[in-house]
Amino acid sequence: MDTKTIFLPALAMAVLTCAVWLRLFYVRIGQMKRDRIHPQSVATSAQAVAKLTESRAADNFRNLFELPVLFYLALVVAALNGLADTATLTLAWLFVALRIAHSAIQCGYNKVMHRFYAYAAGGLALWLLWARIGVGLLT
Repeated sequence: MDTKTIFLPALAMAVLTCAVWLRLFYVRIGQMKRDRIHPQSVATSAQAVAKLTESRAADNFRNLFELPVLFYLALVVAALNGLADTATLTLAWLFVALRIAHSAIQCGYNKVMHRFYAYAAGGLALWLLWARIGVGLLT
């Protein structure tokens, strides 16, 4: 397998993160214009929480810097140790697909149990990815 291939899921996650970031700006600026919120009045997170009522995109953007950090590291570890095979790549793409689903749910209709299932399944895919890499490193 070409070494670059294992980083395509990372590229997809970066695109997802950028899309959520753009959504965050669109929603925040829209609310600030609509509600006439002065930027200085939301200078701290406490002030922002009190005035900016639409937080789905912001919440999701923060989520994209939690478990995905371990995902990015897993891809680097796999690439550096010759563990970037079909199974590893499949688990990586599964994680990406589930994170896309999670983001779509959270930034969209935000049904908590649907979002939880996508999150939990993505977490499981990530832990399986790490288990596969761990076995490869230890054998």
